Amino acid sequence: MTAIPEDLKNIALRTPNIPAAVVCPDQESVLLAINEANKIGLLDPILVGNKKSIEQVASKIDLNIQDYNIVETSNEQESASVACQMANEGRSKIIVKGNLHTDILMRFYLKKEFNLLQGKRLSHIWHMTASQLKKPIYITDGALNVLPRVEIKLQILKNAVEFYNKVNSNKPNVAILSGTEDPIESMPSSVDAKKVMELSKEENINAFIHGPLAFDNAVSKKAAEIKNIENEVAGNADILLVPNLETGNSLSKMMVYFMNACAAGIVIGGKTPIVVPSRADSMNSKLASIMAAIVASEN
Repeated sequence: MTAIPEDLKNIALRTPNIPAAVVCPDQESVLLAINEANKIGLLDPILVGNKKSIEQVASKIDLNIQDYNIVETSNEQESASVACQMANEGRSKIIVKGNLHTDILMRFYLKKEFNLLQGKRLSHIWHMTASQLKKPIYITDGALNVLPRVEIKLQILKNAVEFYNKVNSNKPNVAILSGTEDPIESMPSSVDAKKVMELSKEENINAFIHGPLAFDNAVSKKAAEIKNIENEVAGNADILLVPNLETGNSLSKMMVYFMNACAAGIVIGGKTPIVVPSRADSMNSKLASIMAAIVASEN
């Protein structure tokens, strides 16, 4: 089984038993992750959904949830609405998506009445760990923003640096990925990457930022040396800013399925971080995502 990232766990445990609204938790891996998070003192979960369905799933996996606070709702839309209202009122510090489509939850999260937006662009970030890696790799955005323009990529970058700084004390190396290390008109993402790098320097973002970089030049010192690429980021990237959702999604899934990586994924940029796991994610991945959301929720 993929190991839980210790950096996220240790930081998350600094603020124990934070309240978390779990939306439609009638899913085995979600309940198992929530139960484990509760057991080790991370969460005080509030289960929002159909009580009968939740209890049936819990019974199936022999899980005792008698002491859990269950808020009865009649459908997915009401569950999402109730969870967002809890976040609005400060009764929930993170939101965990269960057995419902991400689109439904995000539609309610974006409603002005819940006051969960903070003037930033919402973005998704993965904290990836694997035994083959010397350090965690952060991938953004591979789940929310499909084909962001330059200005949006800059905001995604800012969100990623802010989250990174809650986990690490050092200045991150950010690689703005494309298929080449030189900006060429026939590859628009490479031109975008250069623009994002220039804008980030103008705004004095607290990170070493370089783009465009191809994936190998971002993570392999040898590849960077062979191509005579010399900068702080080349071969030593902490954050990979991908050109589009397909790239980030594919990269993270390849790491999970080919490297047995643990993918901790959350949506950041709003008042309340959201855990938005895939139904196919492992229990440990969902637990790690909960830890990442707790870290992101800290001021």
